[in-house]
Amino acid sequence: MKVLLFIPPLTQFNTPYPSTAYLSSYLEKIGHQVNQVDLGLELILKIFSKDGLRAITQEVKKSKNRSPLLDFYLDASKEYENNIDEVIKFLQTNQSPFIKTFTERQTLPEGPRFIPLDENQGGVLDLYNGLSELDQAKHICSLFLDDLADVISQGVDEDFGFSRYAEKIAMALTSYSPIHNRLKKRTLLDEWMSELTKIFLKKFDPDVIGLSIPFPGNLLGALRMAQTTKSVSPHVKIMIGGGYVNTELRSLEDPRIFDHVDYITFDDGEKPVEHLLDYIKNGEGPLLRTMYREDGKVVYSSSSELKDIKFKNLDAPSFRELDMNRYISMMETINPMQRLWSDGRWNKMILAHGCYWKKCTFCDVSLDYIGRFEPDTASSIVDKLEKVMKETGVNGFHFVDEAAPPNILKGMSAEILKRGLKIQWWGNIRFDPFFTDEVTKLMKEAGCIAVTGGIEVASERILKLIDKGISIEKVATTTKSFKQAGIFVHAYLMYGFPTQSVQETIDSLEVVRELFKKNYLSSAYWHRFALTAHSPVGLNPEKFNVQIIPSKKSPHGLFARNELPFTDGKFVDHDELGIGLRRALYNYMLGQGLDMDIRNWFDIKVPKPKVSLNL
Repeated sequence: MKVLLFIPPLTQFNTPYPSTAYLSSYLEKIGHQVNQVDLGLELILKIFSKDGLRAITQEVKKSKNRSPLLDFYLDASKEYENNIDEVIKFLQTNQSPFIKTFTERQTLPEGPRFIPLDENQGGVLDLYNGLSELDQAKHICSLFLDDLADVISQGVDEDFGFSRYAEKIAMALTSYSPIHNRLKKRTLLDEWMSELTKIFLKKFDPDVIGLSIPFPGNLLGALRMAQTTKSVSPHVKIMIGGGYVNTELRSLEDPRIFDHVDYITFDDGEKPVEHLLDYIKNGEGPLLRTMYREDGKVVYSSSSELKDIKFKNLDAPSFRELDMNRYISMMETINPMQRLWSDGRWNKMILAHGCYWKKCTFCDVSLDYIGRFEPDTASSIVDKLEKVMKETGVNGFHFVDEAAPPNILKGMSAEILKRGLKIQWWGNIRFDPFFTDEVTKLMKEAGCIAVTGGIEVASERILKLIDKGISIEKVATTTKSFKQAGIFVHAYLMYGFPTQSVQETIDSLEVVRELFKKNYLSSAYWHRFALTAHSPVGLNPEKFNVQIIPSKKSPHGLFARNELPFTDGKFVDHDELGIGLRRALYNYMLGQGLDMDIRNWFDIKVPKPKVSLNL
């Protein structure tokens, strides 16, 4: 069968998301004709072009809610239109005859996103002056695009954002009605999504299309594409799957989504899609983890006789047709670690199915993509790295595992060195004591440039509640090993865990301050705790002194179920605390305020840290 796989708007646009690449590789192997398209990238390239900005300008002129930014844009619209193609070309290639003029800041219009640079907020200008000319130009061009993104969200489509589209609508969406109603509305960006969808339907003439929905910010874009497909090619069958589907739609009752899609598959896509394609072709046959509508009701079908393919038996992902040279690198932040998410070309891959630890109580460990751990071998992994490098021409890798197994990283590093490969790579880990000075040095020699991992709450009591299996001492030792090896370290941090007190939050920030002052961390990010249905806390709330607040039922039945409203009886104002936490972290990542009393970052009165100031 002819299958067309789409990555819907919007994900990262410096590198392709790997879901369609893995599925494409498998489906081609079993005999299907497969094409893949990153429609998010296509949309971004359409928006940020001379013709695109001309259309944006006309839309902004129609806007009834003029803001200072929109007025500024209209005054400078010709400058934006005349420069946009050269900026995009530069961010795709790192080459331009205008690099020096970009850095001199005489060429591009500068809106509100340039204020921190102009006012040297947090010492940003000082850091900017220390960059290479290429990176200075990249930063200026990135701020130029950030201003344009703000113009679009204010004056054209409030749902637009870099790397996400209509994310707020899709978050904690128990009722389908907000999506149902939004699909009736059409902005300029909606029209472009439809136009691009039609182009690729005509080009490839598929029997089936697959829409990968990894995040909430892909849901509306996927359904807009499905809606368009139904209108112009009603014979084409439409299937959806991906991370958002796997976590949010497992309890789906509302059949209205099947106005736009025919099938929903869950968890690993290879075998469910294989059997679904056979079912579509033959009109019968067993299905694996698949939903559809029958007689107006949602039906779930999964034969117990059908099994998933072993992870180690999967081939390397195939990024064929996802041309890396068309992706756009941006450098919105000067922090060298944080830029990795938006700058550079990375082949995204996984080293193991699931998580080797799979105990964290805030995590969806009951779901297959985390709970079923199956590693590959080091030799096989490096075989796949070589295959992907040859196909894409890119020697950078981002391993997107839940937590890459330490022994696999050690073995892979040794194999990379044995074969004399010259690559750069980074990925997500757990701050495991296995990462000794010896191991981190080996990883560095094999091309590791950065790691990301969860410290969560730097409080011994909360770490035990989370069942993270680490201590503050282990975190300090492990992060020190990485930094001494010359590897950047990014930490995921959490606040608002059930029963977490203000004192524990303040003590956690103090630990983070000291880690930054010791230079054991390169960057970090605070997440507000979210109680999810598939986590140990969500499955056993009474163990954590949590009361789940019932959600209002939709008359059409439940749509998504993942994040659950709750109370722990503590009534801590985590929103106010979050403002101070983020303010402190922003400055720490710029190397500022590391000797300040942490209470100064808060607008509300908070207690003095109880942990030692030299812990």
